[in-house]
Amino acid sequence: MTEPDEVIASMHDPRLTDPRAELVDRTGLAEEDVDQVVRLMNALRGWHEAAERMSKASQRYMRLNETDMKALRYLIAAHNQQRLVTPGMLSAHLGISTASTTKLLDRLERGGHVTRAPHPTDRRALTVAVTDETRADARQTVGRQHAHRFRVAASMSREERDAAIRFLEALTATEQQD
Repeated sequence: MTEPDEVIASMHDPRLTDPRAELVDRTGLAEEDVDQVVRLMNALRGWHEAAERMSKASQRYMRLNETDMKALRYLIAAHNQQRLVTPGMLSAHLGISTASTTKLLDRLERGGHVTRAPHPTDRRALTVAVTDETRADARQTVGRQHAHRFRVAASMSREERDAAIRFLEALTATEQQD
């Protein structure tokens, strides 16, 4: 009997999912090449699943949803660049309405994650900033994870990083195909 993980691992193998090569052209590829491509696709799936688990763990730790976390990452980046953020800028970055942004900011402010203050040069505007405590929490969770991933990428040669970049950019571009 096939184990569930074996079934999932075989989902990227066109010899099993497309045995007549109706979708996946394997012309000119040796079996070893197909094996390597399948291993690469499985490794990519493994990375995606690990990234999802890390993201969900950070969300649970900070008791926030995905949009809240995106907002905080934006506010932290702006803070690190010494830039002021207005609710309108945050709304544009997140691609949500101003009403949704107001609700998001109300929720984050109640949770002690952000503060709102008058804009220093525009009396009609507000600025939004992440609190020191939330910035420190994010640094200890998401920041540490990013540092580990950065070390892995930095350990690769320039040529290996270039190959990985080309692969990931080409893979991303497949979204626009068909």
